[in-house]
Amino acid sequence: MFIPKLISTLRTYDRVQFGRDLVAGAIVGIVAIPLAIAFAIASGVTPDRGLWTAIVAGFLISALGGSRVQIGGPTGAFVVIVYGIVQKYGIDGLTVATLMAGVLLVIMGVAKFGTAIKFIPHPVIIGFTSGIAVIIFSGQIKDLLGLRMGDVPAEFLAKWLAFIEHLDAVTPAAVGVAAVSLAIIILWPKLNQRIPGPFVALIVSTVGVHLFGVPVETIGSHFGALSSAFPRPHAPHLTIAEVNALVGPAFTIAMLAAIESLLSAVVADGMIGGRHRSNMELVAQGIANIASPLFGGIPATGAIARTATNVKNGGRTPIAGMTHAVVLLLITLFFGQYAALIPLATLAAILVVVAYHMSEWRTFRAELHAPKSDVAVLLTTFGLTVLVDLTVAISVGMVLAAFLFIRRMASVTEVNIISGDTDDDTTHADEMEPWRHAIPPGVSIFEINGPFFFGAVEAFRETLDGISERPRVLIIRMRAVPALDSTGLHALSDVIRRSRRAGSEVLVTEVQAQPLGALTASPLLSELGAKNIFDSVEDALARAHQSLGA
Repeated sequence: MFIPKLISTLRTYDRVQFGRDLVAGAIVGIVAIPLAIAFAIASGVTPDRGLWTAIVAGFLISALGGSRVQIGGPTGAFVVIVYGIVQKYGIDGLTVATLMAGVLLVIMGVAKFGTAIKFIPHPVIIGFTSGIAVIIFSGQIKDLLGLRMGDVPAEFLAKWLAFIEHLDAVTPAAVGVAAVSLAIIILWPKLNQRIPGPFVALIVSTVGVHLFGVPVETIGSHFGALSSAFPRPHAPHLTIAEVNALVGPAFTIAMLAAIESLLSAVVADGMIGGRHRSNMELVAQGIANIASPLFGGIPATGAIARTATNVKNGGRTPIAGMTHAVVLLLITLFFGQYAALIPLATLAAILVVVAYHMSEWRTFRAELHAPKSDVAVLLTTFGLTVLVDLTVAISVGMVLAAFLFIRRMASVTEVNIISGDTDDDTTHADEMEPWRHAIPPGVSIFEINGPFFFGAVEAFRETLDGISERPRVLIIRMRAVPALDSTGLHALSDVIRRSRRAGSEVLVTEVQAQPLGALTASPLLSELGAKNIFDSVEDALARAHQSLGA
């Protein structure tokens, strides 16, 4: 249904829930401040771009989305891809890629691809999510230790080699600020669950650094003064060739936004006992990612941690998410200039905690005990995310998972021979079926068990070629074939032609709904003949007796 949840919830809205939504929205808005700034810096853009993303995209995702409690904004999932785009194509390139991704998301929603996201294998999701967490953590080492060094290399291994070479340039004051910030983030929830730990760490460290004159790098010293004025819409200027080169990154942004937002919506459904509208959610994500870059923002999606914070504090309608965006707007307009005082070591500490939770290391460790094929997909996706590129990692992970699934499905498809000419007991046929003992000489029954698709056709051909003497009547029993594709149809057509050249008659029996539909819609039906398709193996054997008698 393409109806925003906001419209549905307003039908039964009351003053009590409005109060709860306002409180939840205000708290989430405060939580979003350090995260929006930190994600922007980690992505290679200025801090204010993270704030405007949370404001513009966050408001639109809540107002137009298909979830009651989804909170949108910049997330850690985009750090890797955004950083790469900015380094290669600049801010204008990022703007174009995000706009293209927004259009793709709208198309995905209108085309009702919302439910298709669930077909992405779990090892692929865990692999690239854990890989992103490792990259985010690696990107914070310079600020976490206050390393006095030049630009940090983009490549993972080169980055760590550079860190090791500059270990003698650690700033003790930065390490101290980061350690205090980490301690507050970790220990504060034990004292107070309502006020978020990252926000407390940000306030305490900023005030402490300013009052005591601690010599550490801040947002102001690194990026200069931040503008508090609402940004004017900006249209990018790129060549057609550059736009074409951004198709791949735009697709990756769209896929990440879709995956992250729908995963967050599913988690939220479990917390509130609701049900989101996946296609409407994709449309809202698309509109938000079209609007966000026009106002200087970066890609946005559903944020699981902020959504959970919203739910825990009483938010139950999109009003809470819209309030969170308004609170962020007010803070940015009236207090945004004070963001320049925030130490970079504090933001690094916040992102280290984000990376820790994002890594899902317990799930990653448990996944290592899964079937070997799943482990291969997990480690391949993880390794490529860290060492190569996120786009390559997702593409290779999906293809590898598909191939391994095909191989697994092909291995479960069996072709058994039941013949009246032999007492061979290697068949898996049901010994209690009375017709098995009434198979006349010259008749062979091929029983296919499992999906008959391109991955399983070769086993069928090998079994058929293994017959030493062609039967006069060949019955193909398909009672256990749930699916048939065009390759399976071609294999059946090939069997019919070869058998007829050898003087054999081919009968098909017990065809299920999907294979029967595929058979009926193909030219194979006229080649086989409708009269040679039977509802039961007994009917097919009766026809075989007639043929042998003739």
